[in-house]
Amino acid sequence: MDNLLVLGFHVPQNQPKKYRERMLTINDLSDRELRARYRFGRAGLEFITDIVRADIEHPTKRSKALSPEMQVLIALRYYATGSFMQVVGDTVGVDKSTVSRCITRVSTVLASKAGDFIKWPSEDRKREIKNVFYENGGFPGVIGCIDGTHARIQAPAQDEPSFVNRKGYHSINVQAICDHEGRFTNLVARWPGSVHDSHILRCSKILEHLELTHKRVEEGIVLGDSGYGCKSFLMTPFMRPTEDCHERFNRAHTKTRCCIERTFGWWKKRFNCLHSGVRVHPEKACTMIMACAVLHNIAINFKEPMDDADEVDDACIDIPFRGPEEGRTVRDHICRAFFG
Repeated sequence: MDNLLVLGFHVPQNQPKKYRERMLTINDLSDRELRARYRFGRAGLEFITDIVRADIEHPTKRSKALSPEMQVLIALRYYATGSFMQVVGDTVGVDKSTVSRCITRVSTVLASKAGDFIKWPSEDRKREIKNVFYENGGFPGVIGCIDGTHARIQAPAQDEPSFVNRKGYHSINVQAICDHEGRFTNLVARWPGSVHDSHILRCSKILEHLELTHKRVEEGIVLGDSGYGCKSFLMTPFMRPTEDCHERFNRAHTKTRCCIERTFGWWKKRFNCLHSGVRVHPEKACTMIMACAVLHNIAINFKEPMDDADEVDDACIDIPFRGPEEGRTVRDHICRAFFG
């Protein structure tokens, strides 16, 4: 027999013996046990392997070449635990350098497929998102919630101070927009931790898209915290509410917008490397962050459960925006029309 059956895949017998023996136990694991180790059940693992297979499969049949299945499992184990690569390697019986290559290869391919899995919603999808957001939080016209979160990284050798955020640790400041299901519809992961949320938005392509296509409330609005400037398509809370309708507006805004904080919490709990720290240089860290965002949306597509549905991110740094807010007239209109 030339192959071993692992997760329903055929894995070549010429894999390193210690690794083969460990992989054999996977066939005896339930979906729940697989999720505890890799964050996906069997169907999800098969799907992920299929979409990266062509790009990570070794063209030669070298005696110790790792199969796509094994490379994916190594990468997922690292994302899930956030452990040292040496520890992951010792667990599965391969060298640290092999673990590093597997993670890099899988991360690069997954990140390159972000456009297939992190998509701005269609018009039909927007209508569905608006309805559910309104039912859940009472805020009209919402097509997404935006915020930034900090993914911890090790101190880089170059330009180290720019990666230190307001909480004093090194990070990448990740901007994301999510829908009512916690699915990322836009994500930017390339800015050092010291950069303000409003600057990231100002430099992002999604701002240009919103300015061009969302000129009326009926076309959809995004909810953001006080770290952003109020715009006609981006509603922020009243910093100093003076009327009852302002208070009601703020309550509905908070209840609706908490979806993004909860999403960040799920994301970092599912892929602990984002919380414990990615121990690679910033450019590679950004690729891993984007890969984990793609995996997050795949997990939602496969309805992968979360142990704690109320997990909330604690790495959001809310620094009030200082500058012009041309959306105040629209905010006042929404406030009086729906909360007056």
